[in-house]
Amino acid sequence: MSTDRYISPLSERYAGKEMQYIFSPDMKFSTWRKLWIALAETEMELGLSENGTPVITQDMIDEMKAHVSDINYEVAKEREKQVRHDVMSHVYAYGQQCPKAAGIIHLGATSCYVGDNTDIIIMREALSVVHKKLVSVIAELAKFADTYKNLPTLAFTHFQPAQPTTVGKRATLWAQEFVMDLEDLEYVAGSLKLLGSKGTTGTQASFQELFNGDQETIDRIDPMIAEKMGFAECYAVSGQTYSRKVDTRVINVLAGIAASAHKMSNDIRLLQHLKEIEEPFEKNQIGSSAMAYKRNPMRSERIASLSRYVMIDVLNPAVTSATQWFERTLDDSANKRLSVPEAFLAIDGILDLCLNVVDGLVVYDKVITKHLMAELPFMATENIMMDAVKNGGNRQELHEKIRTLSMQAGKAVKEEGRENPLLELIAADPEFNLTIEELKAAMEPSAYVGRAPLQVTKFLEQVIHPILEKNREELGVTADITV
Repeated sequence: MSTDRYISPLSERYAGKEMQYIFSPDMKFSTWRKLWIALAETEMELGLSENGTPVITQDMIDEMKAHVSDINYEVAKEREKQVRHDVMSHVYAYGQQCPKAAGIIHLGATSCYVGDNTDIIIMREALSVVHKKLVSVIAELAKFADTYKNLPTLAFTHFQPAQPTTVGKRATLWAQEFVMDLEDLEYVAGSLKLLGSKGTTGTQASFQELFNGDQETIDRIDPMIAEKMGFAECYAVSGQTYSRKVDTRVINVLAGIAASAHKMSNDIRLLQHLKEIEEPFEKNQIGSSAMAYKRNPMRSERIASLSRYVMIDVLNPAVTSATQWFERTLDDSANKRLSVPEAFLAIDGILDLCLNVVDGLVVYDKVITKHLMAELPFMATENIMMDAVKNGGNRQELHEKIRTLSMQAGKAVKEEGRENPLLELIAADPEFNLTIEELKAAMEPSAYVGRAPLQVTKFLEQVIHPILEKNREELGVTADITV
């Protein structure tokens, strides 16, 4: 590891090896070479010739295929120092390894043929990794939701105690947002197309010249290249580049995943404060350099931190898309080199953290029950009032009584630090005609969670299980957290 220069923490600490490879020089430049082969093959198959002699021959193609991966980086690097052009430097370097084909590499193309098509290919590959990890996060949340679907817990609105839910039901709320992200991802990934080879301003003028104005032949170029590169089609029209709105759509998907992960991580951090649920904490993990007793939710905090980065990063392709001039300007290039890879590297780290956290969540059911029981008397007052009416009480009068007694009990809890005395206050009032034993018997938490357990079951059966069945070959991803 180099220690005398900046190294991105996204690669050093957060993103996995698979995602790092997708955005590596090896992936990029070997894809350039595959695209040059696809172009040359297409031109050969379409009969490109000069005075009846084929311009491209099979031995040229074979020579190019023999050097897809053994990229001579040093030759390209030295050439770029001279010509200040990365694509032409790699055309030259490829030609040095392929002397027979040197004269036809990149024939009829502009730099965006390899640059932009490679960007699309790389984004599609990266989205497939995101898809795989996202499905696994959903699967882990489904397991958790099913395990704890019947465990009552305080729900919160405004982070104030509200009608009970269950631990599993709360997890379905996290899962549902990830499901929405998966739907968006699949739509955008399925809509990606190649740029194809459309020339310097998107008019295919170079192919008009190469194929002597044969429109039917020229119409076949893009579909043939797309098929060779594993795509169904190319964008119908373009300037020199594919529309930068494509990058915006892709990174918007990642920002959506980041938002879902951030929301879940916030909830977990709050629950850890309450000592109800904790993220995994390893045997030798240090929570604080000063306070040895601390168990900080550092992984959930890291999810939130990286998620904010991705959510803000989405502005980069959006602004770039909005500010492109006519058929192209080059103020997109440096920004794309940073914003797109780093969004993917960050989301890769986020999903690894989500997998790690959800898989190891620790639930303290006794603390959960303790907190719930401290608030349940307030939430049970409507049922208590109905029971009192059945015993001959007046509904309106009892409502006012309960309101007054609830205020008195709240004061005892908040101002005096006492346990909630509401049940005792109600039992002491003869108008309710209920004993303390009858009131405590009504304090069964599962009676107040509504349809939460059934909602979990139906959600898993109707929404999650079809997703997991459809993507069963992608399941089983495990996360290796570096730090």
